[in-house]
Amino acid sequence: MHRQFFPARRTALRVATAFGAATLLAASLAPVMAQDKYPSSAVKLVVPFGPATGPDILGRTLGQKLSEKWGQPVVVDNKNGASSAIGTQFVAAAAADGQTLMVTANTLVLNKALRPGAAYDPVKDLQPIAPLAIGRLSLVAHPSLGVKTVQQLVALAKSKPGEINYASPGNGTPHHLAMELFVQGTGTNLTHIPYSSTPAAVKDVLGGEVKLMFLPIHVAQAQVKAGKLLMLASGGKQRAEATPDVPSVAEASGVKDFDADIWYGMYAPAGTPPAVVAQLNRDVNALLTSPEIKAVFAQQGMSTLPGTPQDLANLTRNDLARWTKVVQTANIKAD
Repeated sequence: MHRQFFPARRTALRVATAFGAATLLAASLAPVMAQDKYPSSAVKLVVPFGPATGPDILGRTLGQKLSEKWGQPVVVDNKNGASSAIGTQFVAAAAADGQTLMVTANTLVLNKALRPGAAYDPVKDLQPIAPLAIGRLSLVAHPSLGVKTVQQLVALAKSKPGEINYASPGNGTPHHLAMELFVQGTGTNLTHIPYSSTPAAVKDVLGGEVKLMFLPIHVAQAQVKAGKLLMLASGGKQRAEATPDVPSVAEASGVKDFDADIWYGMYAPAGTPPAVVAQLNRDVNALLTSPEIKAVFAQQGMSTLPGTPQDLANLTRNDLARWTKVVQTANIKAD
């Protein structure tokens, strides 16, 4: 009986050991298996601007489609304030698990250029997911200025240094920095008149009290068609799709690297797992090629901009350096 008992006991022990090892292996693999399906719960999509703004419309449009694709809620959270710095800081400090994302504009690099001591670093503290869109700006003038081209504007400005004024919604806004980029590139001297909002600035440009302004093309077009403003150029390196007959500033002025367009992108906290980043990029790019999404973006004056995480990383890094130089050269202080 002893010869029969010990082999049986050894067999039982081997079975128990094998079962225990299998249990431990399954337990160790469980987190990995759980991560295979992303997302496994609701995702927070932070928009560091107020409701009904361009980034908010982009975020809600993409969030709804991503929710449908994933079968999980995508909750848009507007964390407005400090020119997008409050929401950006929140995302930079969030857990890097893919459950917190952000849709924002290039304001995140403008803020850092204007406020070097800001609590976040757009290059180090955020993981780029994908570029989303380009919002085209245009250089407009009141007819009373008497110029119809960029060349005429530059000639007039050089003959009357400091006498021609331009409007913006405030110091450090994209509209202001776009014109400062123009001033530095063309060697002109224009006088900045900051306002408290875009409508207030546009009102005085339409009235002729202020002669120039950079405006989003889709905002300017109605006033141009009504004969109230003249569109001298679009703000990017190339002509805008919406205004193919209007030259770009780069083309018209000879400042070849001039680019004042506003770009939009999706980010996550730095350290987000590469597999999650790759899936998010695939899912977002698939949406950006959709005719439905393209139409929604076009209504906001934007063109979709599919791309890789590295594309957005390059855009973030290069624009931070570019706008920091513009801000420091002009000694611009944010409001």
